[in-house]
Amino acid sequence: MILPSATLGVLGGGQLGRMFTLAAYSMGYRVVVLDPDPHSPAGLIADQHIKADYRDHAALQMLGDECAAVTTEFENVPAESMEHLEKFCAVRPNAEALRIAQDRIREKTYVQEHGLATAAFVAIYEDADIIAAIESLNAPLIMKTASLGYDGKGQMPVNTLAEARNAFEQLGNAPCVLEEKVDLEHEVSVILARSVNGQISVYPVGENRHVNGILDTTIVPATIDATLGETAIDMATRLADSLDYCGVLAVEFFCTRQGELLINEIATRPHNSGHYTVDACATSQFEQQVRMMCGLPPGDTQMLSPVIMTNLLGDIWNDGEPQWQHVLNESQAHLHLYGKKNARPGRKMGHINCLAGDVEQALATTARIRAALSV
Repeated sequence: MILPSATLGVLGGGQLGRMFTLAAYSMGYRVVVLDPDPHSPAGLIADQHIKADYRDHAALQMLGDECAAVTTEFENVPAESMEHLEKFCAVRPNAEALRIAQDRIREKTYVQEHGLATAAFVAIYEDADIIAAIESLNAPLIMKTASLGYDGKGQMPVNTLAEARNAFEQLGNAPCVLEEKVDLEHEVSVILARSVNGQISVYPVGENRHVNGILDTTIVPATIDATLGETAIDMATRLADSLDYCGVLAVEFFCTRQGELLINEIATRPHNSGHYTVDACATSQFEQQVRMMCGLPPGDTQMLSPVIMTNLLGDIWNDGEPQWQHVLNESQAHLHLYGKKNARPGRKMGHINCLAGDVEQALATTARIRAALSV
């Protein structure tokens, strides 16, 4: 068990790392961030910011020697770097879980091999794979890069062999998955914390709505059938157990119009759709991340209030600093800004959590704020 006053490390200095750092500070820990960006949001507030590449072994050893435990805030940290860190300190979650989550081919194959459903897909490495996939899958389809894709990036819709070949070329002939586009009714996510001894605590299911491939809003509790929600929680729990996971895990699901529940992606860290937990749950997902890496039991995930989480993208900075009084004048609206230096279209700059007695009231408050900010 790692207790307060110890030093914790995080690879990645984005907004998730920043919120992790704030949670760690509130619990009495020190934080060291490793991120090559000198202006990273987490690095700006950490006790120490190691400005180095994630593959820099000297920097990794410096981090490992300084810290009792290390985690990561995004999947694209090389798994080999996490393996290297395991020589010096506790690494949670472990490198193998990260390796699976950062590659769609490995991820979807692992999910299916453990008896859990995904959309039908074929791994694409070369033209022969494309031909075989077009023959076996039912259009419409989506070509997705196996790695480095997020917020809708690295994806192209296809329907024919010619379109699939063109998409593969446009995506750099890198390994891809070609998968069937599902008849989607809802997208939901389950976020859980699993301790080093296998104790699991699960947050309420969140319903996610995307705009242009980027998460726009998360509604909690989700407006789905309770039985479907229970099934999603069971699937996420089974997945965490199969990985012998330690940390915060997010599992994204497609809910089809035919009543199927398909795992879309997993994230081995806190998740954008879990930002609501900071204001609406007894324990935030970021405190859970601290707890799990320190060998503590999971905190209570009880929902304290219905909530709508809305992302704030750089688009609303087009005319200068937004008029934040429209948020702050609402008594149950909570503004979270990430301290990013430059706003640009599509960049996540912050989020708002709107609490209320029920989802309808929270949606109404959110709508007022969105209209005032032109979100």
